[in-house]
Amino acid sequence: MPVKMKLLAIDICFERLSHRQPDPQTELDFTDPFTLLVAVVLSAQATDVGVNKATKGLFAAANTPAAMVVLGSDGISHPFRTIGRVNTKAKKGFKFSQILVDKHDGQGPEESSGSEALAG
Repeated sequence: MPVKMKLLAIDICFERLSHRQPDPQTELDFTDPFTLLVAVVLSAQATDVGVNKATKGLFAAANTPAAMVVLGSDGISHPFRTIGRVNTKAKKGFKFSQILVDKHDGQGPEESSGSEALAG
């Protein structure tokens, strides 16, 4: 199927979905764009329920990029032990937190285009 037709099919699919559910909501627990980004990164190969359990403890200890950097990969990984791929997810969480601190004044992205440039 040519690329143009694929894009048209995707547009039609999203249009139909928006009619069925005009205001979709995530089941992930978050308080701001940064904590949503962390939860989404953790959600790869994990359930939302499992991610919410892991992020509850993590966000109590560190809910900003700077706090995540202070914890380091090892400190970040402790709450992840219940959802699998602990080391990989902790490294990604640390790396994109470091990028946010170094290049974006420690602010989480407000739009998806900002998060797409981050590690993980």
